[in-house]
Amino acid sequence: MRSAGLRADYTAAARYLRRREPALYGVVRLQAPAGFLPHALTGASMLGFTDDVCDNGSPADRVRQLDAWTGHVTRALDTGDSHHPLLRAFVHSAGEAGLPRHWFDTYLEGTRIDLEFPGFADEAAYQRYIDTLTWPGIMLSTGLTPNLVPDDDFAASCRLVADACQRTDLLTDLTSDVAEGRFALPRTDLERFGVSRADLEQGRATPAVRELVLATADRARTTLLAAGRVVAEVPADYRPLVRVLLGLYHHRLDVVGAMGADVVRRPVRDNPADCLRLVAQARREPLALSA
Repeated sequence: MRSAGLRADYTAAARYLRRREPALYGVVRLQAPAGFLPHALTGASMLGFTDDVCDNGSPADRVRQLDAWTGHVTRALDTGDSHHPLLRAFVHSAGEAGLPRHWFDTYLEGTRIDLEFPGFADEAAYQRYIDTLTWPGIMLSTGLTPNLVPDDDFAASCRLVADACQRTDLLTDLTSDVAEGRFALPRTDLERFGVSRADLEQGRATPAVRELVLATADRARTTLLAAGRVVAEVPADYRPLVRVLLGLYHHRLDVVGAMGADVVRRPVRDNPADCLRLVAQARREPLALSA
């Protein structure tokens, strides 16, 4: 049985996630097995808190904040304790799951890329970003899940999830990224389809932009379908949570496909009714996904 102090730490982490991402909190709360729920909420909270550290304040503030947070995490990993309740809970969860230390170190180092995001010159640069930030981040949450295959095989499946979700996010976040001066679609992709930065900045829904968007979405879909193997790699009572999270990204790609070039004019929004349907279907096997 967990101590009262540790229970309070997990409660603090859950409350943080509920405030920051109520939809994600609700999905995890409904789908995660009872015994795993505190770990699932804490893993998501750890990622959200680190994002907040990197996103708030001036560039100099963000560097100082990340340096301080990295120091807190490193000391917590070295000593097993921290003054920060969210971090205490997360270190405990990671210890119970046997999560290797290198995922922490790689993720924290990778977060520095986003402090002054340079964009992706080509697909190889995008894939390096997956390896140094997105994949380790996925492992700090999904990696807490028990698995039925060798750890290296499970991690490889999680990398497919990371790649598919990140490429989908490039499209769903396109308008907000461009507004902030972030051009996250690989430059070689823009050049291949004859799309300029000005097209994105000015929200030009041209045929070339449509081709770029749909090609990117198709690539994300292919990877997401391959990532579906992860469902069979976790115990049966964990599968509804994994299915609904994968299904959410299939839903987002459906929306992107319907919007086409309009993703440069307005953000992609989740359809609440479709999200509820995903939650309801996630306990059925298999979950119907778009091909």
